[in-house]
Amino acid sequence: MSAVLTEDLIYEILSAVEEIPEGKVASYGQIARLIGRDKNARLVGKVLSMSEYYGEYPCHRVVNHAGRLAPHFYDQGRLLLEENVVFKDDAHVDMKKCQWECYREER
Repeated sequence: MSAVLTEDLIYEILSAVEEIPEGKVASYGQIARLIGRDKNARLVGKVLSMSEYYGEYPCHRVVNHAGRLAPHFYDQGRLLLEENVVFKDDAHVDMKKCQWECYREER
């Protein structure tokens, strides 16, 4: 399956991100799996990096598989702390305690 970036794909990714509840986080790979694009975690990251052009989405709730914050998203940690997300250290969310258990039917 090609990873061509279309408006539909962008909104599909952002819609999945919008479902992450306050106080929880998801990984880029988790979002990719939810939209049926298992191998496109980096594409998810690319879309999130330009999400401000499409509206307001809780992109701060997406981290890498190890819980690491995005390197150039300087407010991400503060926004997650405001939602009472638990951290293992300054740069990593505790995924065992805060990962979103999504029951949305995957494609």
